[in-house]
Amino acid sequence: MYAKRNILLTTLGLLIFFLAGWKGAEYFYLSNQDNFLAKCRLEDCNAVLSDNPQNVDLSLYWDVWDELDSRYVDGSKVLDSQNFIYGSIKGLVDSLGDPYTVFMTPEETKEFEENLNSQLQGIGAELSVQDGMLVVISPLKDSPAEKAGLKPGDIIFEIDGKTTSEMTLFDAIMKIRGEKGTDVTLTIIRGELDEPFEVTITRDDINVESVTSERLEGNIAYISINQFSDNTAEEFEKAVNDILLNTPKGVILDLRYNGGGYLDISVDIVSEFIEGKKPVVSIKTKDGNEDQIFDTTGNARIAKAPLVVLVNDGSASASEIVAGAIQDSKRGIIMGEQTFGKGSVQEVEFLQDGSSLRMTIAKWLTPSGRSISEVGITPDRIVIQKQEDLDKNIDSQLEEAKNYLTNL
Repeated sequence: MYAKRNILLTTLGLLIFFLAGWKGAEYFYLSNQDNFLAKCRLEDCNAVLSDNPQNVDLSLYWDVWDELDSRYVDGSKVLDSQNFIYGSIKGLVDSLGDPYTVFMTPEETKEFEENLNSQLQGIGAELSVQDGMLVVISPLKDSPAEKAGLKPGDIIFEIDGKTTSEMTLFDAIMKIRGEKGTDVTLTIIRGELDEPFEVTITRDDINVESVTSERLEGNIAYISINQFSDNTAEEFEKAVNDILLNTPKGVILDLRYNGGGYLDISVDIVSEFIEGKKPVVSIKTKDGNEDQIFDTTGNARIAKAPLVVLVNDGSASASEIVAGAIQDSKRGIIMGEQTFGKGSVQEVEFLQDGSSLRMTIAKWLTPSGRSISEVGITPDRIVIQKQEDLDKNIDSQLEEAKNYLTNL
């Protein structure tokens, strides 16, 4: 069974400003001299593979290896057999077509870990890959990316003049990140515009509160969750305590531009709104041996107040777990725009030589059994945030939520 804290539900681009909870594990690595590939290289591949249920024939692989090794003009690039192995593994992983399953070499893993352990500096945007393109899932609230006007769905075509189609997602992330005060120029393709445009963003420290709250006019409680991180549960509890000081007429839970985080935190959030032990999310694995259902804690403290959950196309993964559970239980109204649609679970294995494999290991379903992968959650009330309203600093979705609760 899964330890919930080891299950991270987020799009890969969240690595730009937030990542935690990777699971370490031992893994038999192909560079070992006694490994499968080495034996296949020295012996007959089909004989070595005779016990493999897939009976894979690797002779073509070694034919290509030999051709490159013997005839490719730049021998310095070919003679490094370790790079051959890493390239082969990357190709194997990439062939799945899953942007959330990624192999990193020891050097890439080390650099990535060092960046995670340092003060996060960058633009504060969550990215993913869709149809081979680098796409903005959501800018973090009050981040340089949001202030520069990046929107969910924006395609990043170039980074400082270099085409992103020629980069791995890891390379793109590391190019966008950088020291506070430095600039990065992105060439953006936006659906409603005819021509690409450039935006220069000054990098900054990425320090974001997980939870913010306030009391709105008409005794309506407003809680915004920006990410499901280590501090979220504590910050959310404080917000709930403040709400309980006065019985609110209604509660607005804002999950817009929230790209996800820890599964157990999403369960904790739902547990404050739904009475009793009720299912929040189910995890479905390949063979079913590790399937699991996560229930509410049974200690709901704001189970009676009318509830509106705000979502948009930047709401992903753990945010969708919360919205899906609220919607299936009919505990509240989901309002806003169609969510992103990430219904998969990733874990990371740190491999024997220092490399790492981030791999999709399960799908998750809402309490009613819905899969939201590549579909998202359709709000009960569609409210489109219009650009002309944003230009006037009018949050039409929030205003609609307030009107709904006020008129109950």
